[in-house]
Amino acid sequence: MSDRVERESWGPYPLILAGAVVGVLLILFVDPRWGGFTLGAVIMVAAALRFAGYAGQLSVRGKRADVVTLSVFGFVVVLTSLLLYNQELKELILSLFAR
Repeated sequence: MSDRVERESWGPYPLILAGAVVGVLLILFVDPRWGGFTLGAVIMVAAALRFAGYAGQLSVRGKRADVVTLSVFGFVVVLTSLLLYNQELKELILSLFAR
């Protein structure tokens, strides 16, 4: 019985960890853009799972703080990966902040 309770407390954490490992391996061996995009997407999936109530090892603080932190960090990682080699998109985003 305690075995089952221990497994359930992990929740989706192994799935998120495996996705993060895949993202880092993509960064190292394939392409930093695809790896960064994958890593950011996995972080946003973690935010969605935390929002849906699948906490397990993903719960560090309160639910709202976890969801906001993971969402913002995942969005920034995805945006950074998209901007990595795209000069036109960089200029467009910088022009939005220049006003």
